[in-house]
Amino acid sequence: MGGGEITKRGSGLVLLAVIPFPEDAAKDTIAEIKEEFPDLEYNYIFQKFEIKKNGLPGGDVDVPADLLKRVNVLVTLSWLPAKESAVPNIKFIQFISAGTNHVAKHPIYTDTKIPLCSANGVHGPQIAEWVVMMDLIHNHNYIDLYKKQEKKEWKHNGELSSKDNVGRTVGILGYGSIGRQVARVAKAMGMNVLAYTASPRKTPESKRDDGFIVPGTGDAEGEFPSAWYSGLDKESLHAFLKLKIDLLVLAVPLTKQTTHFLSSAEFALLHASNPSGTYIANIARGAVIDQPALIAALKSNQISGAALDVTDPEPLPADDPLWDAPNVLITPHVSGVTQTTGERCFQVVRENLRRVRDGRGLVNQVDRERGY
Repeated sequence: MGGGEITKRGSGLVLLAVIPFPEDAAKDTIAEIKEEFPDLEYNYIFQKFEIKKNGLPGGDVDVPADLLKRVNVLVTLSWLPAKESAVPNIKFIQFISAGTNHVAKHPIYTDTKIPLCSANGVHGPQIAEWVVMMDLIHNHNYIDLYKKQEKKEWKHNGELSSKDNVGRTVGILGYGSIGRQVARVAKAMGMNVLAYTASPRKTPESKRDDGFIVPGTGDAEGEFPSAWYSGLDKESLHAFLKLKIDLLVLAVPLTKQTTHFLSSAEFALLHASNPSGTYIANIARGAVIDQPALIAALKSNQISGAALDVTDPEPLPADDPLWDAPNVLITPHVSGVTQTTGERCFQVVRENLRRVRDGRGLVNQVDRERGY
């Protein structure tokens, strides 16, 4: 792969952003990038956000071939050139999504060695707030209270049914940037934090977060969990689920190993270890949960409820039985989108431009074999 030399003064790079949000959504950080890299050529093309029939994000967009030949850095959600030869000077591709499973079958992913970087770390604060919001809505029976408000009813049955989080346990499947911010907020509410990762984290170095971190958030040193667990095998997962977890947060990437990570056997274990009911929040991908098994678990009260920002498939069809399952809250994959998302995505771009300039490794580079 080609590209000009990068100096301390500037970059001489050509950057192309093909993204589904207005350029103004990141105007401050883009201005800072242009000031820091005065030789950078910046190009922006708007891609309308659409969900294709296969459930993946996309949208038709026309990118000039002559521009592609000069591009060194591509910033994108889902759009990719058809083949590597279209981008002979590419240095890296920066996705604005936390995961890259939506492009895992694309030739750029499967047949090239072009460095791919995620926006992991960008979405931690807002998604953690979504998780805690949903948990609080559930614990404080807010849906019932809001229905009474709609009816203009000042009515309290006198039952001590609401729960606070002090002393309760949150189990976080996938202790990445999102899980770490959930842990920070949960710890502040007095909760016990249990972390679960794919591979063991037995040393201080292995527990650190080396990815992009929004300042003042997360758990960079891995200090919040009272205990760490790991493994992609069912035996390890089941040992974790036996720990009487009150809030189970799914924040794992979707891979072959994590597809239907939770199914009937796992819901049965959660019920056995916590008969009062585990609450499940899924902000990973819909297919991490066996959806028919989830519906059955909700109907049989094996779990106390579920908050889902992701489903299988997406969009969720209007006639899907999940809509009518008891104690379920569903949002249309929006937990990671706020007014600050655009700025933070380009903060990752800026960090990687600095690292290319300084000859350092890229942040959030995807390991194609692991899938994240």
